[in-house]
Amino acid sequence: MALLYQPRPGCVVMCDFKGNVVPEMIKVRPVVVIARNRKNRQLVTIVPLSTTMPTALEDHHHPLAANPMPGKASVRCWAKCDMVATVSLARLDRVKGPKRQYVVPVLPAADFEAIRRAVATALDLAHIQIVPLGDL
Repeated sequence: MALLYQPRPGCVVMCDFKGNVVPEMIKVRPVVVIARNRKNRQLVTIVPLSTTMPTALEDHHHPLAANPMPGKASVRCWAKCDMVATVSLARLDRVKGPKRQYVVPVLPAADFEAIRRAVATALDLAHIQIVPLGDL
């Protein structure tokens, strides 16, 4: 079921990338919301998460301190910050937790800020100062 609201930055939701073309993301996977679209409330900008370790760990990959997915705490998770995308809320859903309950995990501030810096690196914007969200 599609989300009817823009999740806050730092929230982890599921995204259905169906319809994309390889080498784009093409399956359902967890993503972290990094920005809400101010002009169009049906869009958010996301970074996909993966439990597959990058072949070569680079500055645009961020290993999360803890896996945000329910029941997966022991499984290592990486943010693939070079795969940033703006997607419709129609592609997003909450995370299915234990006992079929839906949850929306939130990343720790340190992980979220590291992801923002890694996105800036991936987009060659590292020279621009990243201001923590709390300071806006």
